[in-house]
Amino acid sequence: MTDPNLRPANLRRALSTAALCSALALTACSGATGNARVEAAEASGDGTLRVGLILDNAGGNGFLNAPQLAAAKLAVQEINAAGGHKGRPVELLPALAGQSVAEQAQALADAKADVVVGPTDSSHAAAAIDVLSRARTPLISPANTAAGLSGISSGGYYFRTAPADVAQGPVLVKLAKDAGATSVAVLYQEGSYGKDLSDAVAASAGQAGLEVLATASFKPGDAGSVADAARAAEPGAVILIARDGAQGALVELANSGVDGKRLILSDGAFGRYGSDLAAGYLEGARAVVPGQLPDADFQARLLTVDPGLKDVSFAAEAYDAVTVAALAAARAQDDAGRSIAANLIAVSGGTAGQTAGEGPGEACLSFKDCLARLKSGPDANYDGESGPVAFDANGDITTATFTAFAYAADNNPTVSGLETAGRASG
Repeated sequence: MTDPNLRPANLRRALSTAALCSALALTACSGATGNARVEAAEASGDGTLRVGLILDNAGGNGFLNAPQLAAAKLAVQEINAAGGHKGRPVELLPALAGQSVAEQAQALADAKADVVVGPTDSSHAAAAIDVLSRARTPLISPANTAAGLSGISSGGYYFRTAPADVAQGPVLVKLAKDAGATSVAVLYQEGSYGKDLSDAVAASAGQAGLEVLATASFKPGDAGSVADAARAAEPGAVILIARDGAQGALVELANSGVDGKRLILSDGAFGRYGSDLAAGYLEGARAVVPGQLPDADFQARLLTVDPGLKDVSFAAEAYDAVTVAALAAARAQDDAGRSIAANLIAVSGGTAGQTAGEGPGEACLSFKDCLARLKSGPDANYDGESGPVAFDANGDITTATFTAFAYAADNNPTVSGLETAGRASG
């Protein structure tokens, strides 16, 4: 059984990605040209695969460092138990939490990291990419979700095992349709997260045959008018897309008389509200959170690395980032960063084209099994602890897994199932 004391904070509530990356940051010159994800690379490694880890969480988010570090250590241990890279142990370089992201990235580049996992916060991605792409070192984030990062200039050295925020659009619509709704109202908090996801919801609603009766934005603490508009539209479901303004919006929706069981909450609005809302208000409401909760076996393996671990946020995604990087090095028979970047798509079961060909074949679920697959064929198709990876030419995963929740009378959520969505980058 899954340990109830070892779980993602707020059941995997993501960090804020609103106003994360300025237009300048997203289009900044990375110092690397071309697209290393799809270009051939000549072997140039030194024979030792070195993995770096950027731990960028501080203050209230500092607890997020431990699960990612434990996951990276576990992945390296299991890779080495299966033979390492070309018979030599894979090295996990010392983490330097407390330094800036740029300082950590530079230190890892100086230490000859062949691949780096991190950062957590999308707003820190540009600083890491700027340093590491110049060093031709791929960066794989286990947690970045900002939609704009799909187009960031990295020379093909940026990947992420977490889905972009907009990937949940079709899932939110599906939850509404599954509940019998034929129309929706979409309320979203101002900012890039809310606007991008609301656009994805509207597009998905049209494809699913649901009518969008109202779409309205609000500022945190000022959702009264949009709540009234949602009530007047009389939709079958109200989709709330918010982060720090979520609780205030829920209070206003209750005050406006919107039936709580019609509500569908985005990952940013997801939380345990309990007595912070009127008793029973959220009973029947639904929500989604990216990823799937780690199973008992993975939790137990993490605890062998860190017996004091209290949270597993982004652990599965960090574990998969290390594992798929090692598989890319195995496919290339080379540990150089350029070779890893050029092979990540193939070993993940992804495609660099706009449409898939014959498909990647049956998935393999561990480094050991995928390594055996590589010995008998050209590709592996790794599906990991976080689900399918399948990178595309932007470094995005193309199949996103979400955990669905239903709210009970105590205004707290329980798991109701898993949902998947294609084209994670929107």
